[in-house]
Amino acid sequence: MDEIKTPEDVDRHRRRFLGATAMTLAAAQFGMIGPANAQAIKPSAKALPAVKPGAHTSFGPLKQIDAGLLNIGYAEAGPAGGPPVILLHGWPYDIYSFVDVAPLLASAGYRVIVPYVRGYGTTRFLSGDTVRNGQQAVVALDVIALMDALKIQKATIGGFDWGARSADIVAALWPERCKALVSVSGYLIGSQAAGKAPLPPKAELQWWYQYYFATDRGRDGYDKYRHDFSKLIWQIASPKWNFDDATFDRSAAAFDNPDHVAIVIHNYRWRLGLAQGEAKYDDVEKRLAAGPVITVPTITMEGDANGAPHAEPSAYAKKFSGKYSHRTISGGIGHNLPQEAPRAFAEAIIDVAEV
Repeated sequence: MDEIKTPEDVDRHRRRFLGATAMTLAAAQFGMIGPANAQAIKPSAKALPAVKPGAHTSFGPLKQIDAGLLNIGYAEAGPAGGPPVILLHGWPYDIYSFVDVAPLLASAGYRVIVPYVRGYGTTRFLSGDTVRNGQQAVVALDVIALMDALKIQKATIGGFDWGARSADIVAALWPERCKALVSVSGYLIGSQAAGKAPLPPKAELQWWYQYYFATDRGRDGYDKYRHDFSKLIWQIASPKWNFDDATFDRSAAAFDNPDHVAIVIHNYRWRLGLAQGEAKYDDVEKRLAAGPVITVPTITMEGDANGAPHAEPSAYAKKFSGKYSHRTISGGIGHNLPQEAPRAFAEAIIDVAEV
């Protein structure tokens, strides 16, 4: 597989490095960078400053916008006129998975949008009558609705876990809205039929929580112990990540959303065919069940210590027909790759966006 790189000679590299350093200072607290700077200096992954994971602990004031069925809470960084990048989190995580990634991309001149998924943080349903639906098509359509609300026609989209699935879906079904893709753990589009197929015992064991959530006891248990449950998932999925209580607590606050449990339980029950989806999304799900090939430029990523269920890169490489490469990040990196290896993730975004 070809590796995606941005060709540049020594002089251009030096100019970009100096420019990126200046922009880093301007964006240190997620401040806005002037559009003129963003246009004058082409982003370069090689010019990114070093960052220690956990160096940033805040996005600053969050924004809210009505988008589709939701009022979505999101963080924004970088110049308003910069190339847009949308970063999507998974379960049980939140926007803080990208708290170190966002300033890196902002320093390179990108406009970075990091939304709370439905059922997390400050994102709320506009109507109490709306079905608290967590099926894959709906969560991905929230991304399109957000782009429409923000008047973003096309963006580079990156994510992991649920967020990678949503990014994959947008890239597969609406490539005109996705300039390029970074997907941790590769091709995650599925179907209810696939979810019903039995797996070997070791693989089934990894999905223990999915079966727990299929019961009323599991739903009640997650509701009662959602913080302890989520911390356990963090530990299992990233066994070598020594996150502290403050890091976890910042994200765990997002799980206090009043719709969180309903969305999580519906998502996992829908996958197993134990919960109904909404008929109006049947056509989208039918297209996804066919396993559509992704044509936009893509980098897939994996941590070398991912403790969550995941396929080998060779199993999904043929699902990407455009410019494509895979990167395995070493150093004990687990499931929450953007937070554990923020510079590597930011580099992938820049490299694929500049193809």
